[in-house]
Amino acid sequence: MNRYIPVTAEDRRRMLGVIGAASVDDLFSGIPVQVRQKKASDLPKALSEPEMLRDLRALSGKNLNADDAICFLGAGVYDHFIPSAVDSIVSRGEFTTSYTPYQPEVAQGTRLRVVVHVGSNCLADAITLAAQAQQLGAVAIAALAPSYYKPRSLETLTRCLGEIAAAAPATPFYFYDIPALTGVDFSMPEFLAHAHGRIPTLAGIKFTNSDLMAYQLCLRFQAGALDIPYGCDEYLLAALALGAKGAVGSSYNFAAPIYQRLFAAFQRGDLAAAREEQFRSVLLIQTLARIGYLGAAKAVMDMLGVPVGPARLPNNNPTAEQLVALRSKLEAMSFFDWIKA
Repeated sequence: MNRYIPVTAEDRRRMLGVIGAASVDDLFSGIPVQVRQKKASDLPKALSEPEMLRDLRALSGKNLNADDAICFLGAGVYDHFIPSAVDSIVSRGEFTTSYTPYQPEVAQGTRLRVVVHVGSNCLADAITLAAQAQQLGAVAIAALAPSYYKPRSLETLTRCLGEIAAAAPATPFYFYDIPALTGVDFSMPEFLAHAHGRIPTLAGIKFTNSDLMAYQLCLRFQAGALDIPYGCDEYLLAALALGAKGAVGSSYNFAAPIYQRLFAAFQRGDLAAAREEQFRSVLLIQTLARIGYLGAAKAVMDMLGVPVGPARLPNNNPTAEQLVALRSKLEAMSFFDWIKA
């Protein structure tokens, strides 16, 4: 249903005619005159929609809400929240095959706030994806470094990313730094110094790197002006201790309660409990990595009732025997109890 459906005088006349009323006043004829309100209510004047939304946001701002609390989505949105639309979205083909020209379509027509990955080894494809993502309303875009013909300098990397970001000039841009997979391993503090100002929409870095010295320097760049979500799930506690405000990670999809408890324990100063949750994360990731992390992670999603399809080549998927063994190991370590909210 539309958010706003106008009603004209002719519409009112026709509706009253259908129910046999001569006027709107006739609708209240069953109310005794002596109990009817004689004067107009002392209500504030009508507001425009922007004014109403402003006032409602100000009122709701008096409460602690999900926007003020930490979670692990990234891009400034870190709540672990599953809208009712998720079940239908994850069954759509363009969601499970999102590394195609249809990738940004997941951002269209849903209540999810989606950061669309637009990186590609083909710069022209990345530019096209970035423009489409903005057109479809993505909350932000992100791109990896090219990994086949690798940029050989920060200048080249900045130029590549700048062209991608320029295709979506009204959309925040994140550089997805994951040198273990791209083989592009520049200093991220130096990248920020080089790219800040030259990429006007640069909002931050998804920092998937165990270099916690560099991470601290990025967090403090320009007095903390940029968003630097941390990307190594198994090191989250260390990142929080150094000032991380949020994180983006694959295991948050199926093990978010572990990390939520970790963060809550860290906030209240219970480091023993936080370390226990972090070690659960390590055990989980180690178990999945032994048979091929991505395929195993998707299998876990399926076990939890969210079928997102198999991993695509060159990633492997667990065999039937490995799936049985994986479930057995997860049950033995109490994983299914760990993820109870």
